[in-house]
Amino acid sequence: MVRLKMMDAGEHWQWKIPEFFNIGAACTDAHLGSAAASRTAMIVEDDEAGVAGATFEQLAEYTSRFAQLLRIHGIAVGERVLIRLPNSLDFPTAFLGTLKSGAVAVPTSTLLVAEEVRYLARDSAARVLVTHKSMWPGLEQELNGLRSLELVFLAGEGNMPAGSGHLALHDLPRELAQIEHFVPAHRTRAEDPAYLVYTSGTTGHPKGVLHAHRALIGRTPSNTHWFDFREGDRILHSGKFNWTYVLGTGLMDPFYNGRTVVVHEGKNDAQLWPRMIRKHDCTIFVGVPTIFRQIMQKTDFKAGDLPSLRHCMSAGESLSDEMLRAWRERFGLDIYEAMGMSECSYYISHNIFHPIRPGSVGLPQPGHDVHLLDADCNEVAIGEEGMIALPADDPGKFIGYWKQPDETARMHRNGFFLTGDYARRDEDGYIWFLGRRDDIINTFGYRVSPHEIERVMKNHPAVADCVAIGQRIGKDKTLVAICVVPQSGQKAEKAALLQYGAEHLAGYKRPRMIHLMDEYPRTRNGKVIRSALARMMEAQSDIPGGT
Repeated sequence: MVRLKMMDAGEHWQWKIPEFFNIGAACTDAHLGSAAASRTAMIVEDDEAGVAGATFEQLAEYTSRFAQLLRIHGIAVGERVLIRLPNSLDFPTAFLGTLKSGAVAVPTSTLLVAEEVRYLARDSAARVLVTHKSMWPGLEQELNGLRSLELVFLAGEGNMPAGSGHLALHDLPRELAQIEHFVPAHRTRAEDPAYLVYTSGTTGHPKGVLHAHRALIGRTPSNTHWFDFREGDRILHSGKFNWTYVLGTGLMDPFYNGRTVVVHEGKNDAQLWPRMIRKHDCTIFVGVPTIFRQIMQKTDFKAGDLPSLRHCMSAGESLSDEMLRAWRERFGLDIYEAMGMSECSYYISHNIFHPIRPGSVGLPQPGHDVHLLDADCNEVAIGEEGMIALPADDPGKFIGYWKQPDETARMHRNGFFLTGDYARRDEDGYIWFLGRRDDIINTFGYRVSPHEIERVMKNHPAVADCVAIGQRIGKDKTLVAICVVPQSGQKAEKAALLQYGAEHLAGYKRPRMIHLMDEYPRTRNGKVIRSALARMMEAQSDIPGGT
């Protein structure tokens, strides 16, 4: 295997995985009795509720109260708690509190429509849902018939909505306030299940990715080889906590290191993020390339306006050479890119110890033994394309796919976890990402399964068949498009199809363009050639159905 000589803090990296480890306690209780206890752990700017914050000492108490609340209601170790909350203090309270109880947290997006939430609740067999009072009316009808779900804790101020059906509704703020005594965090082993995240699958439904408590330790190389943590850091993250990327870089990693997190809830525009950096003296800014591009295109902020900012990080989609160069010229800062996946978080990145090589995704982080393999699991030569693979015992790797042992086994071979991502390695060890071969759509930092979109859109009566693709409309911009073959005798209205997608799919999944077609390019055995279809659409000068 080709190895890059690491003349820095990671040269002699050794994993230290204790027998017992609990993410919730490591992010909160571990700071009690230290200087970090009185430090602000989190600041939330909410357009409606205003600014709220909590110290590490307060967060430790909030999460312990939540863990005790689960115990009081009989939620056992290993049972699932579905969390659908906006960016708020309630999110880490519920997420880390669940982990402190020994139960398994299932973070979900507030963008999901009710039928999507129902699928995740049913698939995970969650006994508990934690959501906001304002969100419950939109979920009630779908979830009330779900027998595995028993308890609903509603966060937020204001009156409790009227309950109906078999579900017991509980006022989360009131019940937490009534807890006077709580026991220490459950003594979980590092290998015990901690959280279950859902990612786009190839069957038309999301699949669950189950992580152990050791996953947090598996990400510690990023503390020096993607982050550049320093005393007094304040990290502004532009994302939502439910995404694996944000859950790590915007919550667990900073908390584990005793650093302050700043997040926003509500409407946002390009002006928001520089204003928040300046207002809260943020030192690290984390986002996706789209956010950086919008700041460059739609604001006049420059380096002198943001004197506290010293480190920028990006993931989720490729960062263009032009954007990196423009950001450097205006702000005098690099943007450190990384790549990862739901199954193993981030394990390749640029870092402060090596020059950024534009176009590459950086270098393997210390401790992550990255291989590029051919079809026979042999290492490919420098410059050749190979599938990215990690040793099956990498501490950051997931436990397995939820209730899918065959799928888990399929991704493992000869002692490797096969990621499905393809790349090449240059002579200096930098990794150049080439893409996937499973047709997953990457749009604005989100990974979307075309099969999931197709499964929903085929339910429309005017659709005989459809194929979802990622359509590039610019160097850094990809939108979800569907190519529709209408039902015979039916008139397929583009506006109606777009509306149908908006009603049945989360905002980042719904089609933004509709193409009406008579047939698709296919292989000899009848399989649609998605890449050819995407090229056909991109070659068109005007964009039918564009929104």
